[in-house]
Amino acid sequence: MEIALLLLVIAAVFIARSIKVVPQQNAWVVERLGKYHASLAPGLNFLVPFIDNVVYKHSLKEIPLDVPSQICITRDNTQLQVDGILYFQVTDPMRASYGSSNYVVAITQLAQTSLRSVIGKLELDKTFEERDTINAQVVQAIDEAALNWGVKVLRYEIKDLTPPKEILQAMQRQITAEREKRAVIAASEGKRQEQINLAEGEKQAAIAKSEGEKQAAINTAQGQAAAITAVAEATARAISVTAAAIGEPGGEKAVQLKVAEKAVEAYSRLAADATTTLVVPSNMTEVSALISSAMKMVQAQKA
Repeated sequence: MEIALLLLVIAAVFIARSIKVVPQQNAWVVERLGKYHASLAPGLNFLVPFIDNVVYKHSLKEIPLDVPSQICITRDNTQLQVDGILYFQVTDPMRASYGSSNYVVAITQLAQTSLRSVIGKLELDKTFEERDTINAQVVQAIDEAALNWGVKVLRYEIKDLTPPKEILQAMQRQITAEREKRAVIAASEGKRQEQINLAEGEKQAAIAKSEGEKQAAINTAQGQAAAITAVAEATARAISVTAAAIGEPGGEKAVQLKVAEKAVEAYSRLAADATTTLVVPSNMTEVSALISSAMKMVQAQKA
């Protein structure tokens, strides 16, 4: 009975040491007699008891690693407090087991030194503007070395960049001055645009006024020309009617009578004016001579 129980215990120990179930997203490293033998994949695996031993167990999941905060010096000799987080994944369980005694510490230290090197090449203002570039350069520097450790660095993110208190105050003053400068420029641009708009308005008003005066002058001139034309046409018609009337029987006598009436009317106006000295012709036949001269001109006009 005791022997059977002993054999049962030995069999259970052999089964326990020979059968291994590896969880998903894990890899176990097996040594056979102290030498690397194989990496067990997820699922059921069989080992040789007391000869094969599981010495390392690795998770193949993506692992976040908090990189401790450190002081970095920029190109313009400014100190920056920088901390970040690193994401990596074990891709080769054998190298992760034998490539480094502690790949987590190795990655952390390399991340810090790479970050100091990248920050040292940039000026203070650029470190805030080029975070993506810094992250990419740190990942590239770590990934080249981490290949020998069976680790793939996926990405690095800067969590915080903190300059000294004095630098923060200077930056705040600079931002305030820059905003005030933009406000002054905006106000001057607004005033400049206002002056331009006023000048443009005055210009348009002057043009409109001159156009109005020009059109008024044109209208006046056209009105005067039309009046002169109308007077001339009326005079021409009156002359034509007078000339036609002279050619009629008794027309000459009518002209003589008209001339005589005009002469008498003229003498009457002169006599009515108290300031005019009236000189009466000594020979009234001169009036007849005047009428005869007028008749000769009428006859000449008819000819």
